Order: sequence, then structure tokens, then C-alpha cells
Amino acid sequence: MDYLLKTEPSVYSFADLQRDQTTIWDGVTNPVALKNLRAMQPGERLVIYHTGDEKSAVGTATVLSVDASDPKNPGVKIQAGKAVAKAVTLAEVKASKLFADSPLVRQGRLSVVPLSAAQYKFLTGE
Repeated sequence: MDYLLKTEPSVYSFADLQRDQTTIWDGVTNPVALKNLRAMQPGERLVIYHTGDEKSAVGTATVLSVDASDPKNPGVKIQAGKAVAKAVTLAEVKASKLFADSPLVRQGRLSVVPLSAAQYKFLTGE
């Protein structure tokens, strides 16, 4: 499974992740998003999505480890990947049939969204 992680770039941007190289993804409170975090496995691919004014997929990352011992605050360590060649906007996502049933479109406030391999490819070009 691949996932999309939403972040407000003024709080923690993809550039911050690239600078830090690794980080613990935290601050998630939505029960469904927490379930998605706990389900992650090392090696899974991630798309980093900027919320706010940008509303676009901007980069990639990889899950390094998952510590789900605290179900309310799972420790998911991620490693920066690379910036996508062209940021994919929310409008482009909504226009794609690939995302018709996606929580990315249906549950706009969900901060951790599962992606199919086809959706990952659409967002990253990989």
C-alpha cells in the first residue's frame, strides 16, 4: 500500500523533510488517519501533499519504521525522497477518474490517505 501524507507547508514542508532527511510523522488526531498510520509498513511509498494555499502533491518519501505501541500516537519514521517533476494540484486529482472513490476527494480533512499503485503513479510520475 502507498499513502499520501498531508502537511501545512508553513508548519512542516517537503523542503523541511528534505533538509532533515528523516522525521517522525506525528500530530495526527483523526481516528481514520491514525488507523492508516498504524497500518503502514517499512518500505512503503509516500506522497507528501501540501495543504493550505498550495493544495498539491509535491514530493515523495518512504516509511522507515513504525512503532504502533501507542495507538493514539504511532511513531512513523519517514525518509525524504525527491520532489515530483511537476506538482499535481487538487483540481487535477479531482478531475481524474482514478480518484473518484478516494478519501483524498471524499474526505478532504483526512491527513493520511491510502493510495493505489495507479494513484501513486499519477501523483509522482513514477
